[in-house]
Amino acid sequence: MTILVTGATGQFGGLAVRHLLDRVPAAELAVSVRDPEKAADLAALGVQVRRGDFSEPESLAETFAGVDKLLLVSTNGPDEQRVAQHVNAIDAAVKAGVRYIAYTSVSDADTSPLELAAVHKATEERLRASGIPFTFLRNGMYHENYTPTLPGAVERGALASAAGEGRIATASRDDLALAAAIVVAGDGHENAIYELTGSTTWSFPELAATVAEITGKPLPHKDVTAEDLTAALLAAGLPDFLAEVIADIQVNIGKGVLSEVRPDLEKLLGRAPSTIEQAARAAFATA
Repeated sequence: MTILVTGATGQFGGLAVRHLLDRVPAAELAVSVRDPEKAADLAALGVQVRRGDFSEPESLAETFAGVDKLLLVSTNGPDEQRVAQHVNAIDAAVKAGVRYIAYTSVSDADTSPLELAAVHKATEERLRASGIPFTFLRNGMYHENYTPTLPGAVERGALASAAGEGRIATASRDDLALAAAIVVAGDGHENAIYELTGSTTWSFPELAATVAEITGKPLPHKDVTAEDLTAALLAAGLPDFLAEVIADIQVNIGKGVLSEVRPDLEKLLGRAPSTIEQAARAAFATA
């Protein structure tokens, strides 16, 4: 049995690999990375490190050779690029005889109004059509999408958002990576769709109040427009596509799109997922 994780030098993929190492022998674990030198630490643990670039489909036959199970971690970038990369990976997996693929998708990928959902919907459709047994790991937003910027918000004197009083059920990247490892290392998850969220919801005004409690400094919430948020993100150096995606997510948070708590993550973990407050405290502990 060989399990391969793509994007293993990224944040999510790296966490998933560490959790898989707690569940399967290193000799049964492989990773796909664009630069194998960056995965030297995994090679030292006995993990098979393979070069693979989804933008170079000819490279993937060797990458996926002998793989039984694949954890396909979604890539980053503009939508058209991402879809093409995911399709290349799925097609190569079919040709290589991969028997199972778990894919990191997004909440309600097939029906969500989020701009970023289109990539995941297209990928899910291609994976369904491939005939390979699959699991869709429909990850909600990460706590860590929001907590690293909290110390800066305290310095600026306000936490700004375009979400108003809207609520969101986030989960930690580590909990979601652990769930992925549990699914891929386990059995009985074929053709399952898991909607993975935290067990509680929060709003940006509530997060501001939580931060004020943690730091002992007042932190008001500041409502901004999506246009103002996009402009601020661009001024901070984010690429156009990412600034637009972030603003779109916040607008949809305000509409309640990401407010539903789902039980799947807690069931897979066998415990309550970590909370946004825990993530916020961790952000200040390392600031």
